Amino acid sequence: MSGRAAILVLLMVSAGTAGAQTRPVSTAPATPLGTAVQVQPAVDPLAPRAATPAPAPALTPPPATTAEPLAPQPVPELPPAIWSAAPAAELLSFVRAIGSEGLDPRDYSPALLEAALKTGDSAQISAAANTVWPLVVRDLALGHVRGAARVQWFVRDPDLPEGRSRQLLDAALAAGSVTATLNGLLPTHPQYGSLKNALAMADKKDAGTVGAIRLNMDRWRWLPRDLGSRYIIVNVPGEHATLVENSVTRWKHRAIAGAPKTPTPQLSVLATGVHLNPWWEVPKSLSASVAGKAGYVAVKGKDGKVQRWRQPPGPSNALGKIKFTMANEHAIFLHDTNNRGLFDSQNRFFSHGCIRTENVLDLAAELLSDDGGDWDRAKIDAALDSKKTVMPTFVKPVPVYIVYFSVAALTDGSIVKYTDLYKRDAPVRAALNDRDGGAKPPVRSAAR
Repeated sequence: MSGRAAILVLLMVSAGTAGAQTRPVSTAPATPLGTAVQVQPAVDPLAPRAATPAPAPALTPPPATTAEPLAPQPVPELPPAIWSAAPAAELLSFVRAIGSEGLDPRDYSPALLEAALKTGDSAQISAAANTVWPLVVRDLALGHVRGAARVQWFVRDPDLPEGRSRQLLDAALAAGSVTATLNGLLPTHPQYGSLKNALAMADKKDAGTVGAIRLNMDRWRWLPRDLGSRYIIVNVPGEHATLVENSVTRWKHRAIAGAPKTPTPQLSVLATGVHLNPWWEVPKSLSASVAGKAGYVAVKGKDGKVQRWRQPPGPSNALGKIKFTMANEHAIFLHDTNNRGLFDSQNRFFSHGCIRTENVLDLAAELLSDDGGDWDRAKIDAALDSKKTVMPTFVKPVPVYIVYFSVAALTDGSIVKYTDLYKRDAPVRAALNDRDGGAKPPVRSAAR
């Protein structure tokens, strides 16, 4: 069958089932989340990383080379995959049950696939299944919500490179493993499984709670499926920074994130070391407030004009005694503070975007001595006493994930709600209820 003929068949099937696919746009207002729960769970719900489901089939890495890297080559367009009834029926069953993942089955045209299966015609079955498959794969691997609804989200997710969806499809059809392949795209972090359990146990009439669980499940899909064997995760609404290694919480302390007018962005970055006795490079937004004040140093250009201001190391330094080396375009990093009393505050949102971290020197000591590193706490203290800026590095860089989860779930199905201080839940909720995931403005006058 030619490509044009396949499209005609698909359009005919779509026209015959259009009434079954419509979905009204929700007009219910977003329900604000409650005040942050003050009693922290005994086990950090966001910290451990699981090693549960088998990973999706991996791409073969290219051979190592010292030659100059070539520009990425476009993935060749392959002929449409040929589906038989059995794997297509398996795909339909998966779509019908996808609500357990916090997604809406109607976003994946189950009626289209069902109608094609009833015809028994291989061409129609293949055309419908080839339409549904990439939509399901994309949303499981990368999340349904995208575009502007992901406010200040800068985490790179490498889970679905170009051509990967078709590779997975070919492997699934060859092995008869449609369900297993799709399940292999889901997040491995146990918090995702706990949220899924909480969703199953939630009162379906409680739209606020159900919506909060669903949107936070989607946020987990925005992250890489595997966060690594050792990483730091900072949940801004939860106001804690946690070091996780081999699925175990190794270190966890309170954190101070950005104030509402200077919100902390969500990003992933490698921490490569620390600055002991750091200088503070004053942001341009604060330059006017420190200009000419004692304790600040002007940096001038060749024309003699002040370009920026710096604060030297010392007891008054806003960064305290240490900051983590985390190169990123947003100038966000973990650091100490000269006002540690703020960690005792009930709501800790005071910074200009960076993460002030309680007992961060202890965290640095652990990481600098890892993997055979020769920096222990005594050596760190000696460097601090020198009053000079010293920049030791970690033997192995540590990934840092700064995220925004307004709900966490415990293993018993109960949930912990944090304050949605930056009001980021509403756009995610709206996009999750939109067929296009917020990739483009929805047409409000038309049914989905």
